[in-house]
Amino acid sequence: MAVNNDGLYMLLRNLYNAQFISASVKEKKKPKTLLGKIWHFIWHDNSLLSWAVNIVLAILIIKFIFYPGVGLIFGTQYPIVAVVSNSMEHDGNLDTWWSVNKPFYVEKGITREDFEQYPFPNGFHKGDIMILFGTEKEKMKIGDVVVFRSQKPYPIIHRVVALHEASFETKGDNNQRQITPPYDLQLNEKNISYDDLLGKAVIRIPYLGWIKIGFVNFLDWIGIL
Repeated sequence: MAVNNDGLYMLLRNLYNAQFISASVKEKKKPKTLLGKIWHFIWHDNSLLSWAVNIVLAILIIKFIFYPGVGLIFGTQYPIVAVVSNSMEHDGNLDTWWSVNKPFYVEKGITREDFEQYPFPNGFHKGDIMILFGTEKEKMKIGDVVVFRSQKPYPIIHRVVALHEASFETKGDNNQRQITPPYDLQLNEKNISYDDLLGKAVIRIPYLGWIKIGFVNFLDWIGIL
């Protein structure tokens, strides 16, 4: 198809005008205020720095907004914890586990039938996520899986094996005995104050905690922790 000079001129002019208008529209979309530039950088910039800022913001929001909000609803400052040790794992089924650990629990007045009715009778694994609800001394029961403070830098999640007037006792299902001094000067499972109680485990989410464990290990490997 042939195009005369006038037609070619009009075509080129229209293309130029379209490009100019498009450029003008794009130019108008660029934020001019400081707040607008920050918003654009966070949500629309595809640079590595923007991605890094987004990751940091996500961590801060989870730690200082989401986590405290969930804690307020669940009644504990530790509503979600990752299991970081093997102390609550069971080797085999309940019968196999009980045959090995029976003497300790019988001494505490706990039968196999009792244990079978406890929460998480088959224990749980390192890397699991546990959802906690706040609880009080009057509502605690032998067999509950609870989280509590000790002199260690992290909270402990073990099973209640005895209740006393001013304290309670716990034991990890996979531990041969209760942890006490002088074996561990930072923890005495035979004398835990109710004031150190942080919550009771009610829901288990398998393996999701490995994300946190892996992230913490990475930060430790690069020297941040």
